[in-house]
Amino acid sequence: MNQGSVDGAKYEIAVLAGDGIGPEVMDAAIQVLQALQTQDPRLSLQFRYVSVGAEEYLKSGNPLPEGALRACAEADAILLGAMGLPHVRWPNGRELTPQIDLREHFQLFRGERPVYLYHDADCPLKNVQAGAIDFVVLRESTEGLFASRHQTVVPDSEVVDDLLRVSRAGSERLFHAAFELAGKRRKHVTLVDKANVLPSMVRFRQIFDEVAQQYPNIGTDRVYVDAAALFLVRRPQSFDVLVTENMFGDILSDLAAALVGGMGMAPSADIGPEVAVFQPCHGTAPDIAGRGIANPVAMILSAAMMLEWLGSASCVQAAERIRQAIARVLSDASLRTPDLGGSLTTQNMTDRILEALFASESGQ
Repeated sequence: MNQGSVDGAKYEIAVLAGDGIGPEVMDAAIQVLQALQTQDPRLSLQFRYVSVGAEEYLKSGNPLPEGALRACAEADAILLGAMGLPHVRWPNGRELTPQIDLREHFQLFRGERPVYLYHDADCPLKNVQAGAIDFVVLRESTEGLFASRHQTVVPDSEVVDDLLRVSRAGSERLFHAAFELAGKRRKHVTLVDKANVLPSMVRFRQIFDEVAQQYPNIGTDRVYVDAAALFLVRRPQSFDVLVTENMFGDILSDLAAALVGGMGMAPSADIGPEVAVFQPCHGTAPDIAGRGIANPVAMILSAAMMLEWLGSASCVQAAERIRQAIARVLSDASLRTPDLGGSLTTQNMTDRILEALFASESGQ
């Protein structure tokens, strides 16, 4: 809830490790957070573990029990590993998505997906240097095309329609968040829409233009989503903050992750008026679950985003130390987990980051 953001405050963190590789990468993030606490007595985090996801559904019939929602509401922040498994589905055949239920329940409208290139070897594009790719995809996370996901479909329907929802209130709060974020970065916002085809996107753009007038010192562009996909591949260095609809943001943030090494390098936050969830963009990866080779970087970076959001001086400093430690480790292209062509295990990578944390503390 971002309450009491002063040094010495105790923060309760709801830990939703979830399914697949979720518990493995979560363990890595907790190790880093605990190490930071040993180094800075002002930093006080208490972890409350909550059972959610596909495994919880198999036990209780509910992937997101009421008790879990209460724990999330009571916590100062929520760390989430990954939830859902392809073979565990609702009776209608739809996969479980309790992470989306969380967004809707707590109105976590601000889906923030930072994209940063730590080493040029991780980028599939030619001649792109470390640090050159540095932008944020800001995704509306409660409306858009996802608004239709609860509709009932008659079996063997000849036609099924999905509704793309755009509201003034939902769009305004998203656009204000985008301009405020850009004001802390390089002062540019790119609207991504499909206003040449969809009436909902015409309205989306109209509302964006209205909000943009309130931020005269922030530059703007308006790009159709198909062109945005092209430009992300051809000139990703040109973007600062991209703001877009739910489905478009879902797709583009995955494309963006590929530019910097893949989903194991992609942290995220879903932020609402009172509650915020921090999680890696990747899924549960059941094909590698239990093998100890998952990349923990996205989860650890998500923990850094959480600390920054909590807002006390010690939390903000700890977040920066995490980013510096990760940058220090990833500056050596040989230190990679298998998803990036390396051989480090999850624990190996975590140990390297911990070593970098302690080295920075000692001034080495």
